[in-house]
Amino acid sequence: MDLSTILAFITVTTLLVVSPGPNGVLIAKTVPTSGRLAGFANIAGFMTAFYIHGTFVMFGLSVLLVRSAELFWFVKMLGAAYLCYVGLKSLYQAWRGSILQQQTTPARRRRTLLKAYGEGLLTNALNPKVSMFYIAAFPQFLPLDHATAGNIYFLVLLHSIINLIWFATMVMVFSRITSFARNGRVERWIKAATGVVFIGFGMKLATLRA
Repeated sequence: MDLSTILAFITVTTLLVVSPGPNGVLIAKTVPTSGRLAGFANIAGFMTAFYIHGTFVMFGLSVLLVRSAELFWFVKMLGAAYLCYVGLKSLYQAWRGSILQQQTTPARRRRTLLKAYGEGLLTNALNPKVSMFYIAAFPQFLPLDHATAGNIYFLVLLHSIINLIWFATMVMVFSRITSFARNGRVERWIKAATGVVFIGFGMKLATLRA
């Protein structure tokens, strides 16, 4: 691959990463309640999912996902169900927080690093739109004579680095406003907004066509 191809891929991928989506919402939900390290665990989950999708591309499984209507529908609905589950859970926590408003210190369940990692992984691994990005983007930057495992994982590495830079910045920003975000009323609003957004993404994913 020449330098112009690499720069073109970086440009396309950067636009994808910085566009609003479930990843940013998950970071905004995780850091104020569970801390900076949990946010970075989310990011590690994102990056692991990219390598899973890259491996699928290498073995042609993503092509099968898009070409098989039944398999695509199954994975799509599984991902939509997960996003809606996260959204409903956030709405429930926001409602429960209003019930506990009279308590001096409302109970908050901090995510373990493993749980935060798993949330990041599932948010991307179960999203057919990520697979479709890899199927749509990779053929543009990997001609048949360059579609080697090394080149595929190199592009995945670039995607991961861009993802790390953007969301690490977001983690640092949210970690600096943690004391504000942990205010009971603000926290409930964050959870409620997160719930609505995740359910919206889930419904949008459920209606996605291959």
